[in-house]
Amino acid sequence: MDRLKFTMVIDAPKEKVWRTMLDDDTYRVWTEAFMPGSHYIGEWSKGSKILFLAPGEKGELSGMVSRIKENRPYEYISIEHLGVVQDGKEDTSSEAVKQWAGALENYTFKEKDGRTELRVDLDSAEEYQEMFQDIWPKALQKLKELAEK
Repeated sequence: MDRLKFTMVIDAPKEKVWRTMLDDDTYRVWTEAFMPGSHYIGEWSKGSKILFLAPGEKGELSGMVSRIKENRPYEYISIEHLGVVQDGKEDTSSEAVKQWAGALENYTFKEKDGRTELRVDLDSAEEYQEMFQDIWPKALQKLKELAEK
């Protein structure tokens, strides 16, 4: 597994960027880049289970089973991915899942002069890296547009 890094400078205070990134309404907008209908079920507090979901081809929900490893408001949030949701069922124990379980997705917010540098660091299997290199910049650009309104 490799660590990918993405950065976006947003012309807004880190509190606004944080809220725009994590609030349900705006989360659904900027994550459309990954999959239309993307949303989460759960909460962002440390130790909480959270599901990242989107409708599949037949309308069933698919996505990730995760846990909030760390949450320092307006500064840093770390998500640990534990498994998948397929056809509406959680899988955290299959051999396929065990190969990447524990992968992290971290967000760091640094403000300077009213602007926020958002850094995303995430663990990725080689097979997904090209896709992430394409999608993450688009998603962060949409987040930037939302936060700067």
